[in-house]
Amino acid sequence: MITTTGDVVIGDRSLLRFGVNTDGRIFVGEHVIIDGVLHSANDVRVDIFSSIGGDIHCGGNVFLGEKVKVKGKLSLKGDLDVGDSVQIEKGFEAKGWINIRSPIPVVIYIFVYLLQLLKMGRSEEIERILEELEQSEGETIPISESFLFIPDNSLISVSNSKIEGSLSIGKECKLLGNYDTKGNISIEEKTEILGSLKATGNIFCGTRVKIHGTIASNGIVNISDFVEIIGDISGDEITLSKTAVVHGKLIGKKGVSFLNSSKEQATEKVKRFESDIDMVDDVKEMLE
Repeated sequence: MITTTGDVVIGDRSLLRFGVNTDGRIFVGEHVIIDGVLHSANDVRVDIFSSIGGDIHCGGNVFLGEKVKVKGKLSLKGDLDVGDSVQIEKGFEAKGWINIRSPIPVVIYIFVYLLQLLKMGRSEEIERILEELEQSEGETIPISESFLFIPDNSLISVSNSKIEGSLSIGKECKLLGNYDTKGNISIEEKTEILGSLKATGNIFCGTRVKIHGTIASNGIVNISDFVEIIGDISGDEITLSKTAVVHGKLIGKKGVSFLNSSKEQATEKVKRFESDIDMVDDVKEMLE
């Protein structure tokens, strides 16, 4: 079970070998497979063709898109909105309204209506409808300040996890497993990782981070004060605090240097993700 605070956003075509427990909302993209239970104190939204391997416990409203499969039981305190061919194998309990949508999408009705207007030569009416549709497009859903975001096409499992993007870990987190990312890795202070890290970009470890595994990077590896690495470190270039402890080998193609953290701390935060895509923008694009 992944236990966190704030909203959880899981990108399209991701595979999650855990359940999710949060006091925020849960947004699941298209064609997502989640093996465990979803437990949310607020709303849950699961998009089309996704599969939930366990129960869904929700303190708010639940939206299930077309062809969604829930292999457990669904219980919610709010309203339930389900699309066509949704399967809930062990039944459901809802205390609010239940809305089962028509299997014919609304866009089909709009298309037929516009086709009839074209035949009647009502071009002004068509322009007005298209303008209204453009203006009424769904606005971005605001998410909580603290959130968990898993990018599209990611694999999160107990042993090996693969992420099609960068990995940013907050303060005082605890992660289990090995992580292979196509981007940068940033770890904030007092976080513990029981596994190895591999990145195509740079890796930054904040103060008092502890990693039970190896670190491998194609870029710069920056190790801050009082960090403990129980394994080897390899990278294009390694910068190391004098108070850090490494139980393994240091392999830097362009060398290993010691840094003065008090001097480098401010500039490092600006530099380490210069070429990276803003994670908040990714979340915003998915929720539009």
